[in-house]
Amino acid sequence: MQVKLQPLPANPKMSDRSVNEFLDELASSAPAPGGGAVAALAGALAAALVSMVAHLTQGKRDYEAVQGPVSQLLEQSERLRGRLAALMGDDYDAFMRLSYAMKLPRGSDDEKAARTSALQAALKDAAAVPLQIAEACADTMQLCRPIAEVGNKNAVSDAGVAVLMAEAGLRSAALNVLINLALIKDAAFVASQRARLDGLLAGSAELADDVYRYVVSRL
Repeated sequence: MQVKLQPLPANPKMSDRSVNEFLDELASSAPAPGGGAVAALAGALAAALVSMVAHLTQGKRDYEAVQGPVSQLLEQSERLRGRLAALMGDDYDAFMRLSYAMKLPRGSDDEKAARTSALQAALKDAAAVPLQIAEACADTMQLCRPIAEVGNKNAVSDAGVAVLMAEAGLRSAALNVLINLALIKDAAFVASQRARLDGLLAGSAELADDVYRYVVSRL
């Protein structure tokens, strides 16, 4: 039985909340926003830091030779920043669809079948969104060493913070992928998503350490 996921009511974008509003909601008893939104926020903060270093390099004396690469890095970091900010809301929506599916009636065999179908579809969605967050965080990590190398030396520490935040976002998103995959019955889907996740995690810690050591060497 194929069940269409329930459309959600209009909800203000997560990224439109003030810092205090987001923290208050995060600290409350409400189950969402949660770790997925935090993972996306960590990645968005990382991308924003890459953008900051790029902006502090553009048009500056002594950096004329790297204006082209810096502009390309800025374009990529801004795209990722927007993507990750949007994924904060997507993660919230995915959780709400999962919550809705869990509350479906299961009194009769037909209701049980419908609930199971809706729940499995919602779980796939709930796993797919943090995987997208992980991918965007991994892409953000790739920008950190280049901007540290060519960016304004007075902001090199910010490139180091960026890679640490991006790695934290990646690992945090991975946990949200795994907790949902554990409940999905489609073995082929689970295997494919797990393989994608493993590919993203491979070498991430080493990359973060490499960028961190490079940044420290420049301080």
